[in-house]
Amino acid sequence: MRVQCSTKGGDNTNMDTLYPYLDLLIHIDLVLKSWITQHGDLSYLFIFLIIFVETGVVFFPVLPGDSLLFIIGTFCGLGLMAPDISLCVCLGAAILGDQLNFWIGQHLGQKIIQSNSPWISKDKLRQTHLFFERFGSLTLVIARFIPFARTFAPFCAGLGLMKPLQFSMFNILGATLWVIGVGSLGFFLGEVEWIKTHIQVVVWALILIPSALAIVSALKGSKSTGESPTKQ
Repeated sequence: MRVQCSTKGGDNTNMDTLYPYLDLLIHIDLVLKSWITQHGDLSYLFIFLIIFVETGVVFFPVLPGDSLLFIIGTFCGLGLMAPDISLCVCLGAAILGDQLNFWIGQHLGQKIIQSNSPWISKDKLRQTHLFFERFGSLTLVIARFIPFARTFAPFCAGLGLMKPLQFSMFNILGATLWVIGVGSLGFFLGEVEWIKTHIQVVVWALILIPSALAIVSALKGSKSTGESPTKQ
């Protein structure tokens, strides 16, 4: 069932603005299929922008990265999308997005943090710092598979946790494993009848399970270090 909008009352005006975003997050398979039907090859531009913004702009950590890659892989397996073009688009967006986010962390990171912006989750930022303390540069690879951390990891790296060349190497490695790994799951499993029937369950699992594991890991790391990771 698709999300339906209501226009009654002033509060619903704000909700009407959120519905397209919620529809994209919850019904990414239906939205992407509609894009392909209505816009053809222009859909690849939409895909590029979603992945680029999720990985590249620290203010937008909640976009359907994992689920989008899974659906893209599924559609490639069904012949609705070209695998070679999809791979280039997704990989390019993932790499360039993290490079932008690293640059933001380098040049604007401290100002953004000191501004106490409501768009920056201090808890998520703290959890990402804990990941760097535990896993070092491999955080960039691990974070690719974790919502929120995927957005905050390059930003934290830009704050001084990594050198540019080192960051670029792990950025490319992480992006390649993420895009090919999650996309391949969709490509090979998308034809499974249970998955086709319960695609929304799969989408939510791709969102909630990695997030829960990240929170548990960060909490364990916090107890073991006993220090605040926001100290520079």
